[in-house]
Amino acid sequence: MLPFEKTDAKSSIRQLINTLGPLFLLWYAGYASLSVSYWLALPILIVASGFVIRTFILFHDCCHGSFFKSKRANDILGTLLGVLTLVPYRQWKSSHAKHHATSGNLDKRGDGDIWILTVDEYAAAPLWKRLAYRIYRNPLVMFGLGPIFVFLIQYRFNVKGARRKERLNTYLTNVLIVALYAGMIWAMGWEAFVLVQGPVFFVSGLLGIWLFYVQHQFEDSYFENDPEWSYVQAAVEGSSYYKLPRVLQWITGSIGFHHVHHLNPKVPNYNLEKAHLATPPLQRAATLTLATSLESLRFRLWDEENKTFVGYRKVKRPSVGMHAPGVVLKKPARAAGK
Repeated sequence: MLPFEKTDAKSSIRQLINTLGPLFLLWYAGYASLSVSYWLALPILIVASGFVIRTFILFHDCCHGSFFKSKRANDILGTLLGVLTLVPYRQWKSSHAKHHATSGNLDKRGDGDIWILTVDEYAAAPLWKRLAYRIYRNPLVMFGLGPIFVFLIQYRFNVKGARRKERLNTYLTNVLIVALYAGMIWAMGWEAFVLVQGPVFFVSGLLGIWLFYVQHQFEDSYFENDPEWSYVQAAVEGSSYYKLPRVLQWITGSIGFHHVHHLNPKVPNYNLEKAHLATPPLQRAATLTLATSLESLRFRLWDEENKTFVGYRKVKRPSVGMHAPGVVLKKPARAAGK
């Protein structure tokens, strides 16, 4: 993997041009199309949202220090791209580093990841917690309200215990977002701003959450308690290879090679596929397609016994009058046939 860590300045600058250039042009084209028809503008703005996703991938590489060799260059560019994606650079960099260090570790959940309960935890949980979990995991909430809550609200505040640089970076990001949006509203009017920026923000936020969700929430993922947890296994077995059509692979910055990225986050996005093809063991990672990835919407709880995700229907609550929490799990048909 070491040869693929090499950052190429020309490739990085090329990516900046072919990402930010089309993003600004499509955004303006969507705005200009309002004078003709909003139905003409909407498809253009949906395509523009794809370039926001690509912008986030460049931001993501900056967070890992893999976009430029210079730490200062990564920090400056990451902060600016964070304004465009509504994500504070240092705050996200910190939480994402924890995600990489603890992904798949059942004893270290809660930092930069999706809320996951095991079957036994869900069965033992009080009613309010099971209800909250069901609401949180509902696709309409996660992918509908999720972008609004995460990108507009959650990221505007520092986390408890954040260091001074992280706090100041969040404040700076918020000020720059307000200044940018205020200038745009002054130039085009608030109605046009909402009509244009609204779809770009929502679609890109929805797709961003989906990518993060699906690449760890597949049936035979990897979760272990801390004593048995392995970083390498969590990376290769607990992160999927999301095999997307070429155009979508490009627009998402090859982040579908997520197993490669988790194994070595220093590999820049333009080298992920090369590392995958050059390393045969990585080619055995769990592979998802657009069609098969939709199955992850059925997965709700992690079954520690069978090492697989299951839905709520697989869990039966203990009978009334039982003193200890328990669970009866119907063994998945696929597992039973092994």
